[in-house]
Amino acid sequence: MTTVKTSMGRRSFLKSSALAGGGLLLGFNWLTSCQHKTEKEVLAKPKEWFEINSYIKIGDNGLVTLYTPNPEFGQNVRTSMPMLLAEELDIDWKDVIVEQAPYHPTKYGFQFTGGSQGIRSRWEPLRMAGATAKHMLREAAAQVWQVPLEEVTTEGGVLHHISTGKSAGYGEMASAAAQLEVPKEVTLKDLKDFTIIGKSQKNVDARDLITGKTIFGSDYQKEDMLIAMVIHPPAFGLTLDAITDDSVARSMPGIQDVFAIITYKDDFSKGMFDTNAFPEVVAIVGHSTWEVMQAKKEVSISWKPISGRTEIVNGFGRQQTVHTPAGFESSAQHKVQMSEMASKPGRVVRKDGNPEEAFKKAAKVIERSYSAPYLAHVSMEPLTAFAHVEGDKAFIAAPLQAPAIIVPTLSSSLGIPAENIEMEIPRMGGGFGRKAYAHYVVEAALISQKVNAPVKLIYSREDDMTQGVYRPTYQATYRAALDEHNNLTAFHVKAGGIPESPLHANRFPAGAVDHYLAEEWTIDSNISIGAFRAPRSNFMASAEQSFLDELAETMGKDPIEFRIDLLNKAKENPVGENNDYDADRYAGVLALVREKSGWGQSQENLHRGVSAYFCHNSYAAHVLDMVIENGKPVVKKVTCALDCGIVVNPDAATNMAEGAITDGIGNALYGEFTFSEGKPQNSNFDNYRIIRHREAPKKIDVHFVQNEINPTGLGEPPFPPIFAAVANAMYKATGRRYYHQPFLANG
Repeated sequence: MTTVKTSMGRRSFLKSSALAGGGLLLGFNWLTSCQHKTEKEVLAKPKEWFEINSYIKIGDNGLVTLYTPNPEFGQNVRTSMPMLLAEELDIDWKDVIVEQAPYHPTKYGFQFTGGSQGIRSRWEPLRMAGATAKHMLREAAAQVWQVPLEEVTTEGGVLHHISTGKSAGYGEMASAAAQLEVPKEVTLKDLKDFTIIGKSQKNVDARDLITGKTIFGSDYQKEDMLIAMVIHPPAFGLTLDAITDDSVARSMPGIQDVFAIITYKDDFSKGMFDTNAFPEVVAIVGHSTWEVMQAKKEVSISWKPISGRTEIVNGFGRQQTVHTPAGFESSAQHKVQMSEMASKPGRVVRKDGNPEEAFKKAAKVIERSYSAPYLAHVSMEPLTAFAHVEGDKAFIAAPLQAPAIIVPTLSSSLGIPAENIEMEIPRMGGGFGRKAYAHYVVEAALISQKVNAPVKLIYSREDDMTQGVYRPTYQATYRAALDEHNNLTAFHVKAGGIPESPLHANRFPAGAVDHYLAEEWTIDSNISIGAFRAPRSNFMASAEQSFLDELAETMGKDPIEFRIDLLNKAKENPVGENNDYDADRYAGVLALVREKSGWGQSQENLHRGVSAYFCHNSYAAHVLDMVIENGKPVVKKVTCALDCGIVVNPDAATNMAEGAITDGIGNALYGEFTFSEGKPQNSNFDNYRIIRHREAPKKIDVHFVQNEINPTGLGEPPFPPIFAAVANAMYKATGRRYYHQPFLANG
């Protein structure tokens, strides 16, 4: 067993008598998520509830409600996180229901879903919360029964004293527990004693999702609510000049108002998630979506070119200078610019040994360049937000990934205190990083403030796709030096993008090559970009793992064995001190995927590609099996090996890997967002290609490395390596290497 101090928790515990029957209220402002079942599916509704802490509420009949603070958009945290709490609380899973907590930083801390940090960051705090509550309930029972604490046991939400035969449900002891001090330390279960963690539990929202009962942001309704839509500039590089004629729109049925809004005040200091290429937009407000959509077509607006600007952006404790140039940009222009930058020396980020000399002495040098276009997030649910601003108070209900991040912006733009902003967090219909950039919430609030009424802002699919925020466009050039015996002697990577670099200089194969050089470059842009599932890694894995595959072939080595050999060197005799991966764990997923895929077993007309990558603290490897049917690639099977530490909910973890793999294959083959003179050339699914159901892999096998390492990331790690697995399989199928995404358009 593990004993953990509650010293941090003791300062965070807010203890008081609660409810008429006594009860216990203990608040943890550093905890996160829990989960949901409907009350009809478990026990009858209790006559009385006892709040054990901000996350746990126990009914007098043993029913337990767990509050989930983090937003949910498909990772299944609303099942996996309460499993942590329930495990240490020692309750029966069937007796659990879950409620979504509102935005409340004092109670729930930083309510953020993203970066594959959910389970990783809450692994110990949530378990500590459950263990602390259980300890206090046991202590209460010991005092009531006048028996030693160590003789009080728990099972399935019931307290027992074996020698006297006494027992009581948790609800019976909540009032007595309210009088007790929070313990200084608690004991967590050993892994071998887990009964919930590590066992597959069905998504607690599954029935509500299937039957349409789940409320997404788009479903949110309030009495007397108005509908709003916005018009943003038709091209990046433009801003609002004037509304030249709105008379027709104003005269149309149901239309209440047409006006311009500015989302940021001049003196506002932006944060890194205040990304918005179009801070001035025109709002149309009416009584129904259809009426507003029709009126939107009748508003005449003049636009003008933006001026270049330089600003300081604050991001999690550090400042960054961002330059946004004027002018119109095009995808064709970007390709030329990136090629020019790639031909010049970049900023040296890491250098081991003497790579320049090693390349001069090389018997052979392999050099290849890779590129990827902008990508749109295209979440199933376009942007939407509900807002009701009354005087110096605001109520928000919006599907967004990080409520706390947008609050300072709302406070500034509305001119109201941050503490007067109340927020509900409905489920998101997808996010992938896009809904961390919540300018649409500010727009909804400003519109509500202007019309003095509750408003739901709705983005059409076209609005969503042409407003931004996008995955940046990138380019990377790799070089490898080989001696006369075909041994790798030096490695050089130079990568950049518009407007950010994708380079992770300390990742594999850094640390595995004696002479190593990493350089980067960037090009300023006025096209708004942001986090996209496994930011930067989704491109670098594709380029790096494609290059390593070609390098292995040139050296006459099996591609898996080649990678493992490099990793063994990094383990036994590492180069440098800043390597950010564990070579043993990295090699472990390669060994596992080799075993599970039957690598090396040839099959006629079956073409196999392999890839592996480390990101977000976890390791993933894929073997992709492809055939060519009617001249087109068809993915028959993907075998996936993952090391993400302890797997809390195997079914949910498998589902996440399957989704990442399918999404990645679609982006690798088809994904491409382009611009011409600043204007997006893609606006809906008729001209932005995503994977079809029939194109998904016919089978995906997911395997997890079994270990006792605390959970690490999972939402993003399976995504990056699938791109190169596709490219490497396509090479086997066609005899051509694929350097530029999307592969089917740029072979």
